[in-house]
Amino acid sequence: MIPPGVSASDFSQALKRFREAVGDEWVFEGEDADLYRDAYTPLWGEPEEKRASAAVAPDRVEQVQQIVRIANAYRIPLYTISTGRNLAYGGSAPVYSGSVVLDLKRMDRIIEVSERNAYALVEPGVSYFDLYRYIRDRKLKVWIDCPDPGWGSPVGNALDHGAGFTPLPFRDHFDAHCGMEVVLANGEIVRTGMGALPAARTWQQFKYGIGPYVDGLFSQSNLGIVTKMGFWLYPQPEAFRAGTVTVPRHDDIVPLVDILASLMYAGIVNCQLGIASPVFNGPPSAAVDALLSKPAGATAAEWDRYAQSKGLRFWQTELHFYGPERLIDAQWSYVKERFAAIAGAEFQDGASYRFPLTDEQISRVGDRAPLGIPSLGIFAGLLPESGEPPSTGHMDFSPVLPMTGEAVLEAHKVFTRAFREQAIQPNYGIVQSFHWRSFILFYGFPVTHDIETNKKIRATYGRMIRLAADHGWGVYRTHAVFMDAALDTYSYNDHALHRLHETLKDAMDPHGILSAGRYGIWPKHLRGAKS
Repeated sequence: MIPPGVSASDFSQALKRFREAVGDEWVFEGEDADLYRDAYTPLWGEPEEKRASAAVAPDRVEQVQQIVRIANAYRIPLYTISTGRNLAYGGSAPVYSGSVVLDLKRMDRIIEVSERNAYALVEPGVSYFDLYRYIRDRKLKVWIDCPDPGWGSPVGNALDHGAGFTPLPFRDHFDAHCGMEVVLANGEIVRTGMGALPAARTWQQFKYGIGPYVDGLFSQSNLGIVTKMGFWLYPQPEAFRAGTVTVPRHDDIVPLVDILASLMYAGIVNCQLGIASPVFNGPPSAAVDALLSKPAGATAAEWDRYAQSKGLRFWQTELHFYGPERLIDAQWSYVKERFAAIAGAEFQDGASYRFPLTDEQISRVGDRAPLGIPSLGIFAGLLPESGEPPSTGHMDFSPVLPMTGEAVLEAHKVFTRAFREQAIQPNYGIVQSFHWRSFILFYGFPVTHDIETNKKIRATYGRMIRLAADHGWGVYRTHAVFMDAALDTYSYNDHALHRLHETLKDAMDPHGILSAGRYGIWPKHLRGAKS
């Protein structure tokens, strides 16, 4: 494969120069480039599948500069990845087929970790496992925050607005970053915030520096290549405890969320949490299916009768508390007082720990991510589905909802009806809170290696993006195949935001060499001819 619009001779010459820059063994072609295929692509085996023409893996920023300058000279489209572990969102495959993947996995230096000031400075190839082990081996009293699974890159995850499980701001990974080093499309290096001060001593401690705050330009974009990034770390708390709140009735979700939101806004509850329903999220049931099939939807009374007949509590949420033991005990006690205003609310104590944990204690922890410990345990719950044809992966569909019980009920009704009309059953449908003042409703769309099945799944996914937007729920992140469709729903004032993105792209990357099509941002020469 040769990048579109590039001659065979120019491509050959560019690869030759890439090899001179990074070494023969770090330029990948042919079958080796197939390693950059998206394992979860919904386009598997179709002509439109996104494929890399080659890949190049530098190990330092000077090599990144060389690669960018070579790409400009030959108009080679590059697609940057940190470690390529972004499964469910496109993996390591480019958005624009034929691009050369710029793989930063070899840039894996942990440059600094400060226990005293609780920050780290890392390169893109550093994984959550790497950073966790570095801290653990040195017995530093700071935590990372990691997503599920923990094999990805703090840099890559933060730039795609990923999140984790410990208190804010740490679990909002972009919000917890402080300072970047960026290679621009012309090969120039920029350091943001205080990093622009040559003798800076607070690059990872003060975000803004002076003048416009530009860091956001490099998240979910293709305006530069981030080669270093600072992160605030969570000082190791004294203790942790968990507690579960359950309420018995369908409509109890309204006061449940109202109380929960007030506690979160006040900082009394500061944890990642989910709102689950043993009724809606339980095993398949003919009775539940019948209620869901009612044209106008089942009433709250009908749902309550079903839940009572099965001995089910209707809603539940698990809360986590971090800090001095006396303080978190008092927080849990106060939380129970507040939720006791809901008739029939019940409470259950969960796991509790004092830190630091020994290796033997860690081995007995089930859910490790809330303790800042990366794992791959989530894959045990995401095994391929059986059926005809079997699922080989998934794509996350993730609209953002207001933090109200009414919004949760409305979204559940809207999407359940739409999925049933399309005869698609997502792998899960869970409401979670990763960021301040909003919920994210996650559905896992199965993908297969069957072309006709995937076509149906893609059609449904696209419809759900539009349906969500019609109700005022934008997706915050999406699979690469749907980046154009997602951005198109952000259409206020005749797509003024999209036009601003394109204006910035034209100014900062006039040859359009960086990650064409990422989040719907295309260079001028490809607009109207996207592939």
